[in-house]
Amino acid sequence: MVSVAQGAVPLAEVVRGGLVESVHLGHLVVLDPDGTVVLAAGDPDVEIWPRSSLKPVQAVAMLRAGLELPADQLALAAASHDGTPRHVGVARQILAGAGLTEESLANTPDLPYDPQAAAAWQGAGHGPDRLTQNCSGKHAAMLATCRVAGWPLEGYLAVDHPLQQAVRAAVVELAGPDAARRVTVDGCGAPLFSTTPAGLARSFSRLVQAPAGSPERRVVAAMTAFPELVGGDGRDATRAMRAVPGLLAKDGADGVYAAALPGGAALAFKVLDGASRPRPAVLAAALRAAGALDVPGADEAALDALGATPVLGGGAPVGEVRSTVAVRAEVAS
Repeated sequence: MVSVAQGAVPLAEVVRGGLVESVHLGHLVVLDPDGTVVLAAGDPDVEIWPRSSLKPVQAVAMLRAGLELPADQLALAAASHDGTPRHVGVARQILAGAGLTEESLANTPDLPYDPQAAAAWQGAGHGPDRLTQNCSGKHAAMLATCRVAGWPLEGYLAVDHPLQQAVRAAVVELAGPDAARRVTVDGCGAPLFSTTPAGLARSFSRLVQAPAGSPERRVVAAMTAFPELVGGDGRDATRAMRAVPGLLAKDGADGVYAAALPGGAALAFKVLDGASRPRPAVLAAALRAAGALDVPGADEAALDALGATPVLGGGAPVGEVRSTVAVRAEVAS
């Protein structure tokens, strides 16, 4: 078995006072719409756990099984949300539409991801809850899928359940034959299938290039229409989708990211140490390498702001987290 550490290269540097203090290693790939590698850093074919970056593909599998949801609910089905009252309310709507309640959820209870939402939730006397956990939309949609497909609700997280087998088939189809060689359990309790950075990028490219009205494009349309439901107002995936019209972007735990431009160029990366700190800087640089600024309506200032992560000393900026990923112009030269 090849270790994820093998072949990893610097993706970002943490600079304090003009001195590089820390370096985040990893693997990254940028693909053209036809799947040609535009930029590779590290090993694009190393096996990784895609974590929540896989949620759009899981949502595609649910639609193929017969699930029908309004766009906002479908966006939450593919989300790692902040647990705000709006997010919780949409999750409840998914369950109610299937004639279910939160009692059927089997995801791991947690507090809201957003600190203010968590403080308000706890201030109201609540503790960790399945609805406020960031994957509640996905789990509510999984239960709703089982209901419409006639599959048992009991054991919907078992890897041999028809729902999870449908998810596996979608992962293999969209990411490629090297996907799903391994399976484990994600933080929320759902089965998680392995892939590679190249496979993850390929799956996102196929989502945005699928025919209009297909399950793939319906997921894309929902997520791009409601980016605030995919994450939250301060989250990098939401900010990225607002900066680049039509961009599909999804973060994942342990330093994983995937995104695709509306024309089909796509990217994925894995930060070796699992840190979230370098993700915005790497994402912004990789989006530039993929051609994000060529998208009509792209907001360069917003993309710059997304990638700007200051390093603080005494509460004031004394450095930055900067990507070491080359932009497209440098690659071309």
